[in-house]
Amino acid sequence: MYKGIVLAGGNGTRLYPATKAVSKQLMVVYDKPMIYYPIATLMLAGITEILVITTENDQPAYQALLRDGSQWGLKFSYIVQPRPEGLAQAFTLGREFLDGAPAALTLGDNLFFGHAFTNLLRQATSREDLATVFLYQVSDPGRYGVAEFDEQGDICQVVEKPKEPPSRWAVTGLYFFTPEVSEVAAGVQKSARGEYEITEVINHYIKSQRIQAIKMGRGYAWLDTGTPEALLQASSFVGTIESRQGVKIACLEEIAYNLELMGRDQLKQMLEDKRDIPYYKYVLDLIEAGGPVPPA
Repeated sequence: MYKGIVLAGGNGTRLYPATKAVSKQLMVVYDKPMIYYPIATLMLAGITEILVITTENDQPAYQALLRDGSQWGLKFSYIVQPRPEGLAQAFTLGREFLDGAPAALTLGDNLFFGHAFTNLLRQATSREDLATVFLYQVSDPGRYGVAEFDEQGDICQVVEKPKEPPSRWAVTGLYFFTPEVSEVAAGVQKSARGEYEITEVINHYIKSQRIQAIKMGRGYAWLDTGTPEALLQASSFVGTIESRQGVKIACLEEIAYNLELMGRDQLKQMLEDKRDIPYYKYVLDLIEAGGPVPPA
């Protein structure tokens, strides 16, 4: 059974001065905290045990927001990242939490959306013997880890921030790995920029031919909300979808209800005194209408 990790550490310097006093992943993307979006991704993958990695200063704020997760049928654990030293560090920090389970890692500032996205997630979790990376075509691949493909079209390498990208397919901030990922990450050496690179972990699985790369084509959105421009774009995207379609993206209460992690009566009782708040009124109207509906 997969366990999930949300990496919500770091200093958020690209968003300074807004993040000098507030963690980036606690900032609002349209109508909810940024961290709701990666948590929703893990929930849609069928994952209910989640480790949240934060800075020491920010951890109390995350605990106040998310609590133990039981209000959504989840179980949260927390651990401090002493200093940001690369994405692969999440697996060494989370070794005790994972306890030999296969692991899903999602970055706290990444947002995913698309028709049948849940099916792609379940494709990843259906194989505990394979790692899975999600690829997305971008116009500026030199900013990302980029996939290279062999003559058969299979992924053969990931290159970190290449000057001459081998393709336009970037590796997104969502990864699924086998139970030994903590040991693999522990063997990664720091790169020239002083980080334990997630690309080294991915390339380990590529070399051992135990990886599947899922391309997210047209109809899917992947947004990294780590800059002012990207944060504005993400908020506009979510606002447009929610306003036009009358549905919410990454509404954790709705997802918990649809996945039967919470019952109608339990959820109604929890939210009854919040009916005047539009976000919660949406959930109450949904369950009173007799839902569930397919989660977004």
